[in-house]
Amino acid sequence: MRRILGIALAIVLIGGVAAAVIAGRGGQGSDGTATKTVRGVIGSEKSEFFTDPEVVKALADKGFTVQTETSGSWAMDRLPLKEYDFAFPGSSEPARRILAKAAPKGAQPARPFYSPLVVVTRSAAAKVLADNGLAQLKGAHTGRLRMGAYLKAAAEDRTWQQLKGSAGHPELTGTVFVKTTDPNTSNSGALWLSATSFVANGTKTVADEAAIAANAPLMRKLYAVQGALAQSTDEPFRDFISGAGDPLILVYESQIAALLLQQQDPGDLVVLYPDTTVNSDHTLVPFNDDARALGDLLANDKRLRQLAVRHGFRPQGARAEFAAATAQHTGYLARELSGIRQVSAPTLPVLQALARRATGTN
Repeated sequence: MRRILGIALAIVLIGGVAAAVIAGRGGQGSDGTATKTVRGVIGSEKSEFFTDPEVVKALADKGFTVQTETSGSWAMDRLPLKEYDFAFPGSSEPARRILAKAAPKGAQPARPFYSPLVVVTRSAAAKVLADNGLAQLKGAHTGRLRMGAYLKAAAEDRTWQQLKGSAGHPELTGTVFVKTTDPNTSNSGALWLSATSFVANGTKTVADEAAIAANAPLMRKLYAVQGALAQSTDEPFRDFISGAGDPLILVYESQIAALLLQQQDPGDLVVLYPDTTVNSDHTLVPFNDDARALGDLLANDKRLRQLAVRHGFRPQGARAEFAAATAQHTGYLARELSGIRQVSAPTLPVLQALARRATGTN
């Protein structure tokens, strides 16, 4: 009964995002020895990593069976966390909230890997953006999104038709905007709101009600134009890859890297790194010793780090591993993130208040 009530509560809180995903089968490792079974709630961007048969085997070889369910990172603290062994949101700010609410005293989170946010588009849209000063291209398939110029265009309700060079591209119509996820529940949406509000706030982190009130109207424009907001980056990214969807989509770099490393054809995809950003530091919060040991494995085991890279994640403190694995794809991916301003997210209460105002849910 507790299990049923727990799942029902998760569905109510996050609109059905939580779904059971079993990473591993059975209770034995590859050598026949019993494994430790740990159950956790994770961001959906890590689902394919934990269900990868090679990851399942690598964990089993170390004595672990991992069972996971997905949730929006910023909604995890509303789940019945006592039913889990760990929580694994996509960034450090919701992890702090979870740590304070559910972890035992002295628990040490693990940050095994991270991923920058990127905006994906097609070559025609990227050229129009560059020709109008909203982007800077560094080759045929990569460049920078100029956040200040983008926000100015958003404030002016600029349309694609008003940008020079767009006339020959009938697919570029309507207001220029980046399609994101819901910042109330989704990690990528919340981090995008953190970065855009920082730029709009005179390159200062929004920290109080006065700053929320001053920047809420522009933030509201960024989200109101999108219509229904996605709950995870998976759906809009899959639409984009299939040839549908909006011209500008916010995703994780890991999604692009995984696509390339799995030898899938990216077509004329262009990856724009925002010149001001908040990286997604995937942070595992352990609620017991077994989960703490799992976090250590993900951070330090060579094989698991290799597999994390194959899924597009950048291991913490090991730039060479990611650079070596993606050496053939530098036309799309930035080997170094130098020149990109990395900023801090607002505190959770401030960001939640700003998200409600931005999405009209206040």
